[in-house]
Amino acid sequence: MKTIQVGNLTIDGSRLFLIAGPCVIEGYDRTLMIGREVKRICEKLGVQYIFKASFDKANRSSYHSFRGPGLEEGLRVLKSIKKELDVPVLSDVHDVTQLEKAAEVLDMLQIPAFLCRQTDLVYGAAMTGKPVNVKKGQFMAPEDMKNVLNKMEEAHNPNLAVTERGVSFGYHNLVVDMRSFPIMRKFGYPVIYDATHSVQLPGAMGTVTGGQRDMIPYLARAAAASGVDGFFMEVHDNPPEGLSDSTNMLYLSSLEGLLKDLIKINEIVKHDK
Repeated sequence: MKTIQVGNLTIDGSRLFLIAGPCVIEGYDRTLMIGREVKRICEKLGVQYIFKASFDKANRSSYHSFRGPGLEEGLRVLKSIKKELDVPVLSDVHDVTQLEKAAEVLDMLQIPAFLCRQTDLVYGAAMTGKPVNVKKGQFMAPEDMKNVLNKMEEAHNPNLAVTERGVSFGYHNLVVDMRSFPIMRKFGYPVIYDATHSVQLPGAMGTVTGGQRDMIPYLARAAAASGVDGFFMEVHDNPPEGLSDSTNMLYLSSLEGLLKDLIKINEIVKHDK
């Protein structure tokens, strides 16, 4: 696996890294509190940590759903959290017009799954020089992500990663094909498993997305056994109160125990190799 640099972290496959935080910025104090607790857990367990929260959720099911504080205010919050916690920060970008301002604050740009084939967006993100994490579209085969990486490689940016977040299986359901991890790892870049979006039931509740939070540990452990390099998890101190992804965010209180399992599995898998 290629070594990539994300802020002050060198990610080289020697240990797991975690991208985590609330789905969307709900307010500075609560967002910071979640990030501080995740950092404490990661430091305790020796897991590299990248903070995540979205400044805008542009693909909500309903026009009336909460989207977040927006670009300007959201980046201000993320900049403050970055300084307070001294960790790299990541957020989604949805449009090429957001890239310049986002790159001034974020240590890693993330391309949402629905947008992974948008050539101008993925190439433009890579052209900022910032590390880029691209989520595999729910409609994409794992081998097709090589084309996405090729677009970003045209920008001569070596700090790239890809994330599995499930593939559409009929209506209102996602499945995770564990074969996708070794397939995408052959591309040479870090492969991440999105353990919380993979348990979504898209649109299953009419104007909002449903989810099966109880399935997170099972799929995460299976992904660890398949040899992933890092995990993406949206966590919240009280997910039912969450303003986005309330049915599939992980309880903050469950994070440490799950990470302990994933670390043990990762050590076995990497040792066998």
